[in-house]
Amino acid sequence: MEPHLLTSPDIFQHVRMIMGMVIGLSMTRLLTGLVRIIQHPNQTRIYPVHIGWVLTLLLMLMHFWWWELWLIELPVWTFETYLFLILYTIVLFFLSAFLFPDTISDYNDYEDFFIRRRKWFFSFFAVTVLFDLIDTLIKGRAHYAMFSIEYWFRVPVYLVLCSAAIVFTNRRFHMGFVTIGLLYEISWIVRHFEKLS
Repeated sequence: MEPHLLTSPDIFQHVRMIMGMVIGLSMTRLLTGLVRIIQHPNQTRIYPVHIGWVLTLLLMLMHFWWWELWLIELPVWTFETYLFLILYTIVLFFLSAFLFPDTISDYNDYEDFFIRRRKWFFSFFAVTVLFDLIDTLIKGRAHYAMFSIEYWFRVPVYLVLCSAAIVFTNRRFHMGFVTIGLLYEISWIVRHFEKLS
């Protein structure tokens, strides 16, 4: 079938398949890292903040994949939209890779690794916050009208917290950020469950 004859749902299925492969790689990276920690608990000392971000990112990936179903209602597809969505999933993959690199032999443990590489992680995390905003706008007025002012408030709050996390190495701050981030993600899903189904 010629590309110009494809309907919007046809294009959506094509794009979703490619996005699914990248999201699958991201989840595989995180799950493999967690299994490696369980299999070799004495190999490298774990860091609760690091594990907290792993769990948060796993939840974010599942959440992201579910919300992308709304793209089926997108009336017009452009290459720019396609490229944006692929870049979005690539950024999510980078986040996963930043949490579980191929090796941490250059570091003392996961705490040392996370604190020393935090600038990369939180820079990319901030990009996902902005990408989520654009993704929401792409889905149209009906989609972003589902959200209250809370959604538009959380974007700058997350950007400020990511900026602080890049600058500060304070362990209490990082523990607080990941705890609030994980609880907020769970709360968001629970409170918007009816809109998700």
